[in-house]
Amino acid sequence: MTIALFLLALLGAMALGMPIAFSLLLTGAALMWQLGMWDSQILAQNVIEGANSFPLLAVPFFMLAGEIMNAGGLSRRIVNFALALVGHIPGGLGYVAIVAACIMAALSGSAVADAAALSALLLPMMVRAGHDPARSAGLIASASIIAPIIPPSIAFIIFGVAANISISKLFLAGIVPGILLGVSLWITWWILVRKEKVTPSPRATRAEVAKAFRETLLALGLPLIVVGGLKFGVFTPTESAVVAAVYALLISIFVYGEIKIKQLLPIFIQAAKTSAVVMFLVAAAMVSAWMITVAQLPAQLTALLQPLLDSPRLLMFCIMVIVIIVGTAMDMTPTILILTPVLMPLIKAAGIDPVYFGVMFIINNAIGLITPPVGTVLNTVAGVGKISMDKVTRGVLPFMIAQFILLFLMVLFPQIVIWPAKFLAG
Repeated sequence: MTIALFLLALLGAMALGMPIAFSLLLTGAALMWQLGMWDSQILAQNVIEGANSFPLLAVPFFMLAGEIMNAGGLSRRIVNFALALVGHIPGGLGYVAIVAACIMAALSGSAVADAAALSALLLPMMVRAGHDPARSAGLIASASIIAPIIPPSIAFIIFGVAANISISKLFLAGIVPGILLGVSLWITWWILVRKEKVTPSPRATRAEVAKAFRETLLALGLPLIVVGGLKFGVFTPTESAVVAAVYALLISIFVYGEIKIKQLLPIFIQAAKTSAVVMFLVAAAMVSAWMITVAQLPAQLTALLQPLLDSPRLLMFCIMVIVIIVGTAMDMTPTILILTPVLMPLIKAAGIDPVYFGVMFIINNAIGLITPPVGTVLNTVAGVGKISMDKVTRGVLPFMIAQFILLFLMVLFPQIVIWPAKFLAG
């Protein structure tokens, strides 16, 4: 009865067009009423405590760092560096998109921000060079979702808080899987681009490569500082977000000179608006998460899936399929906030490494950003690139399939994630 009420309240509110944050509040209130413990003060207290978290301070600072990087020319310099490295290879602009996406992922942690930047910078170049517009847009969308996997990752921060797992370990565990996602796109693009007859860009001279590297060197230093600081315990993930924001600000103003002091207010306001949306979602979700625990929904779910607890791979496979289905209808952040408190007790009961599950869960949710009909990243690429949603959806399919294949390979062989994570974490 409790599970049915939970699903009915949540899905019913969303079907009526209610914003997800308010749907989560309504769901929590409905569970309180059903359990006979309605109290508006408890509701308000959980909303406040939901956002009152030191680790969550990393979210607005990483949001700010991403806004500064795009406005300060860091994204453009990264694209130019990737172009100098691999632009001369047949189909080189596609490889540029993949390399640039991996580097930018280590700077922003936001798939939507990377998708907007890459669509504006690279998509027109790819179309002018003769690449199929739909395929090019699909590649850029698929490459952009590497951002939530390679640290720093806002998604890992939210999951780490919701699941009470070390965010530093999640960050380090995401590095190799993020790179493997890029490799899967590289192979897929190599297969597809052979059918196109596009003249590659001229090979950059060593002097041009060196110049592009010098211009990008300071930007490339940021992920090394963040990952190195976490690895050696210099700072926490929250402190690393502050370091990232301040570092990006200093470079953009005093080195690149592309941001003037008078331009800072709009950048700060935009970062604040984006952060407010995410933080209110987190706060609202904590009400539902608390009620889920009180109503013992995880215990009920564990009882339903008891036969699968002795087969961790089969359990992971079933969970990944469920998350794929949910990802077609729901954005990443609410999916994390809704499913994490339900699934984590099940994961622990099955003896699955929580960090491994966190990486797999976030990868699956990231792919959900390019699955129609919701597909936030699909909508971003379509809007910025001025391409119809149908074309972007058609273009993204082969790349999405490649990423799903990699996902299920990591279900079958967990060591692909676990071994590098343990090595990096020391």
